[in-house]
Amino acid sequence: MKIGILGSGFIGGTLARRFSACGHTVKVANSRGPETIDPDVLSTGAHAVTKEEALTDIDVLILSIPFIRIPDLAPVLAELPAETVVIDTSNYIPMRDDRIEAIEKGKPDSVWVTEKLGRPIAKAWNSIYSATLKEMNRPADHPERVAAPVAADRERDRDVAMALVEESGFDAYDAGTIADSWRQQCGAPCYCTEVTLSELPEALSNADLERSRRRQDLAFAVYEERFGTSGINPGRDFIVQLSRLLNL
Repeated sequence: MKIGILGSGFIGGTLARRFSACGHTVKVANSRGPETIDPDVLSTGAHAVTKEEALTDIDVLILSIPFIRIPDLAPVLAELPAETVVIDTSNYIPMRDDRIEAIEKGKPDSVWVTEKLGRPIAKAWNSIYSATLKEMNRPADHPERVAAPVAADRERDRDVAMALVEESGFDAYDAGTIADSWRQQCGAPCYCTEVTLSELPEALSNADLERSRRRQDLAFAVYEERFGTSGINPGRDFIVQLSRLLNL
């Protein structure tokens, strides 16, 4: 499969390494140019390219950029063939993105994204902490294998996203439509809590949007008090323990 990835950071970089190692043809780009991409991201065969090159001749496009910047991609994504699968990994984070009125009033993050992009997407990997994605990939049937919900409106988008989640070392679970994707947003019971496939359905069922927003704000308040505005990614244990305490 030919995969383009926009974003070479904690999530995009890990997925670039993982999918290249699985034998896919992977092109990865960031906002600063191909020469700035960490060589480790390319260590299993991914190619550093420009944003324009990352969007050319691909079957799948993975978006791993700050949520607030996704609407800027609408003009270039309009040139993609309709059958190209676009998978968004991002999350709305008010501390970073400022407050978006429509989302604050209850619109699911990914519904807002589809409206801004003017095309369907799949939502995947957004509920997995970046350190979990890097460290906790496990083979199928492993007792520690973490589950990841996938939301999509088109069957092809769902099928492709779920297959890639499985290849990345996590159990994929059909979480319904993009309208239902609020159940896997920040602060929800499945968010950064490393639930298993047997635990994930209940976690999605127990999600409450207003509660998730409150838990999201609490979590980021704790982060800011502990780490300030450094933007560092804490260790997996800290984030998972905090998320389990607040979100479950």
